[in-house]
Amino acid sequence: MTPVGGERADLPPLRDALRAWGGPRVVGRLGGGHRNEVVEVAGDDGRRLVARRSGRSDAALDWELDLIERLDGLGFTVPAVVPAPDGRRRVAGVVVQEWLDGDPPGAGDWAAVAGELRRLHAVTAGWPQRPGFRSSQELLRYERGGDVDLTAMPEAAVRACRDAWQQLADVPLAVVHGDPGPGNIRVTRDGAIGFLDWDEARIDHVDLDLADLPTAVLSDDRQRRAEAAVHAWEAACGWRAEPDYARGRLARLRSDRPEVSTSRSPSVPR
Repeated sequence: MTPVGGERADLPPLRDALRAWGGPRVVGRLGGGHRNEVVEVAGDDGRRLVARRSGRSDAALDWELDLIERLDGLGFTVPAVVPAPDGRRRVAGVVVQEWLDGDPPGAGDWAAVAGELRRLHAVTAGWPQRPGFRSSQELLRYERGGDVDLTAMPEAAVRACRDAWQQLADVPLAVVHGDPGPGNIRVTRDGAIGFLDWDEARIDHVDLDLADLPTAVLSDDRQRRAEAAVHAWEAACGWRAEPDYARGRLARLRSDRPEVSTSRSPSVPR
């Protein structure tokens, strides 16, 4: 059974699933965090490729792959999906993608990164929510979605998170990358901005993507509100998987917003 958040525990090892691609040689392990296994593989033609074993539901993974294909068609720099010889884009949760050459962004690249994120938000306004996920706006009413399970958190922590998310009510909704840090961005040789790792992508308030960049690109008030909402999101997503990290983000939220409401949260659907 797939839980509400879209995670699965019934998948075979990554190397077994790679046989569908002819068994490309695994070169080495890459980052993948708590939710994915990611490796570099060498294709039969010598190409550098990346294989990822995702625990997301099939529907959630298809949403991500549809998004990447759509963005590729619109001229975004994204790692194209390499289907298996039989045409399947995913096999037992495993996806193979092209290697995206480039370097992490430097100090002078963040304005261009913000520009590409804004273009992403503009072209995905009205995109359907990712199956099994909920935006921070929806989590004002619901308790579970994506990597968030508010029932696992103390009531005071839930109130602090919802108070922060409520402050973004006037910010537009669209697809957000969800983790646009230096490790997930590549600046190509010709200066294009490429985005890796769309595992956390979903529909949410667009300022969540823009607030966590090293260079502030929002007005002071929007930056302050969005930074608080990002702290809340990171705390809620990591409460079980990364408890020390999550509690640290919650502490930063509370220190930045000492006026957080302590009123009792209303009963909400799950």
